[in-house]
Amino acid sequence: MPVTRNRDDVVEAARAAGVELVHLQFTDVLGTIKSMSIPVSRLQRAFDDGAWFDGSSVEGMARVAERDLYLMPDPSTFAVLPWEATPTGRLICDLGLPGGAPFKADPRAVLQTALERAAEHGFSYRVACEVEFFVFDDVPAPALVPVDHSGYFEMQGNRATALCMAAIDAVGSFGVEVEATHHEVGPGQYEIDLAEQDALCAADGLVALKWALRALGQRSGLRVSFMPKPIESASGSGLHVAQVVTNRSGDNAFFDQGQRYALSSVACQFIAGQLAHARGMCAVVAPLVNSYKRLAGGAEAPARVTWARVNRGALVRVPEAHSGPRTRLELRAPDPSCNPYLALAAMLQTGLDGIDRQLPLTEPMEALEGHGAREDIAEQIANPLPTTLGEALEELEWDPVVREALGQPVVERFLAAKEREWLDFSQHISRWELERYLDSA
Repeated sequence: MPVTRNRDDVVEAARAAGVELVHLQFTDVLGTIKSMSIPVSRLQRAFDDGAWFDGSSVEGMARVAERDLYLMPDPSTFAVLPWEATPTGRLICDLGLPGGAPFKADPRAVLQTALERAAEHGFSYRVACEVEFFVFDDVPAPALVPVDHSGYFEMQGNRATALCMAAIDAVGSFGVEVEATHHEVGPGQYEIDLAEQDALCAADGLVALKWALRALGQRSGLRVSFMPKPIESASGSGLHVAQVVTNRSGDNAFFDQGQRYALSSVACQFIAGQLAHARGMCAVVAPLVNSYKRLAGGAEAPARVTWARVNRGALVRVPEAHSGPRTRLELRAPDPSCNPYLALAAMLQTGLDGIDRQLPLTEPMEALEGHGAREDIAEQIANPLPTTLGEALEELEWDPVVREALGQPVVERFLAAKEREWLDFSQHISRWELERYLDSA
């Protein structure tokens, strides 16, 4: 279905498709997908006046004094869900206050603001996303039964393969282009690669993909998990984001054939900005307690604040496959549990800060730990990413650029929720502790 951008066209398209129900979607500050359904007869009114809901009941949303919020549908996001027997539509929404003012703690608005800042610099921000996830049989928790034990790039026509194909077809009908899909290293682990697009469309596409995979998986007796590291002995799931900034002429601002590595000064400063604020934005791009099990677990997940062209363990990588006029800068710390609107906003704003301050770029760290010169190893050890969510939250509190990118309303809500999560984890007595210490301490 082609992307529809006019609200009158959306209403007509919904009627022509026989749509009876429309899901109005948004994400809370933590990235959880929320939805309210309205009959198609109320769609025009939703466009005109918004759809009211009690925001104080949603995690990380409105305080009690701000409880009246409105869903304002974005007509460009309209799609008919291919997996529903009854014709059903979907629209992604912005959040507004009574009177029409935007709600400042709306994650989607945070990314829109960051993109406006980029436009003031004369830039557009585009990304391509590699989304990794696990597929398990839907058995009672906490049992984990991977749907297969295939290896890297082995797709053998099982239920998970069929699920990936169905999800690709579904998001394709939403206007989201998929470049490829394949089996990842871990048992039951898969990857779907979304094509390069404007950052706001990319964030909307990530929300759509996660929703489609879970909805379709449930119908097939499968559990899809975006948890960064659900299996201790397996590789974790990342969300590798390939970034490109284009100028007003539409040219790649990261490419300069006459410079070292063909990286322009804009590219070098953008990388330097992300490296400078890597610790500060870690809680945003890797937001779970479990995220730091992945980042500390090796298997090409970054643990240090480094950049490289070849080394896949670097935080920022400039893949040789995307060199020249197609140059992209790949950030490898994010994982698929993050709120994509907040993550992309933080990534963009830290890169722009590097450009604004003309930060110098250090030498690439191509040698893997343990295989380089002593000074290489010393430099890597001196530049670690946070090793726990608690440490990452402290870094966020100290980083003014990341805080400004998110805005104070979001920062307050995000920190409150995540500090409570970290406290809950810190006070939890695990089975490992009992087995280790109960009789030996």
